[in-house]
Amino acid sequence: MRPAAADRVFGEAVGLAERYVALLATSGTERGLIGPRETDRLWERHVLNCAVVEELVPTGAVVVDVGSGAGLPGIPLALARPDVRVELVEPLLRRTTWLEEVVTELGLGDRVEVTRGKAAVVGPRRADVVTSRAVASLDKLLVMSRRLARPGGLLLALKGASAEAEVSAVPRSARAGWEADITVARCGGGVVAEETTVVVARRVGG
Repeated sequence: MRPAAADRVFGEAVGLAERYVALLATSGTERGLIGPRETDRLWERHVLNCAVVEELVPTGAVVVDVGSGAGLPGIPLALARPDVRVELVEPLLRRTTWLEEVVTELGLGDRVEVTRGKAAVVGPRRADVVTSRAVASLDKLLVMSRRLARPGGLLLALKGASAEAEVSAVPRSARAGWEADITVARCGGGVVAEETTVVVARRVGG
């Protein structure tokens, strides 16, 4: 049963979000993209947790989702925000194959693209937003995302309780190309039971 928050977050696309959850619970689990123990908490822990980050995404943004895996957070963002375009970047073939199937089934092919490759080698991008979830430590994310974001673009890294500690520990070399003020935001207040913690960095330079 979908939670009430899903209707609020996804609006008219809630049916597609429900279908996505069903795909995660079935073929996504069978093909190793989601652990079998996660099926009972897909809405709260995964899909809504990712979708509420949309409040940090500018109108009409081009989003590059690094290490997309099962499409998190890229697909929930695309469903919650019909105005954005999303590129799902994932190195593993079995994952990109599944992602392509999901994008087709959900009818998102006009604005969601799947790219197989590592973020470090897919080639420069000019994304308004680079997203990531459970991909790498913050210092590595800053380095790999630097060539993907346009000047003024954002890195939105979904993190847990260690977010502030990770920000404090980032060496100066990893901060190159980003504004000095790297912050931590909470998304989904008043919508989901547990807010999503996001590290926010803004790109500078050319």
